[in-house]
Amino acid sequence: MTEQREWLDKAEQSLRGAESEFANQRYDNAANRAYYACFHAAIAALIGAGEHPLGEKGTRSHSAIQAMFAGLLIRRRKIYPADLASVLPDSYSLRDQADYTITVTSELEAKRALDKARRLVNAVGREVKRFR
Repeated sequence: MTEQREWLDKAEQSLRGAESEFANQRYDNAANRAYYACFHAAIAALIGAGEHPLGEKGTRSHSAIQAMFAGLLIRRRKIYPADLASVLPDSYSLRDQADYTITVTSELEAKRALDKARRLVNAVGREVKRFR
């Protein structure tokens, strides 16, 4: 299995986790998993485009991955639709609120995050299949 496929598998697993958490009305957890579905999908997309999104220690900041995905794959190369550019930062903000504040994520916020995560993960999945 390729590294790209492994990251996409992680994204799909996080997406399933978000769906499960949403179904069980755990909206903060759903927001968290939805973000990680997007984050892992973005790493898979960057690897598939020949970029090396992870630093030499195997890590990279969340903001760097977000910037690389939107800047390189959406704005410059136009591989993904422009409306996906805000998905990572929006999902990150909601995850940050869910994880680090007393503000509770609403059902509507969680549903929107989940819908966006599905769109992003599915878009990356389609792109991965195109180049197999």
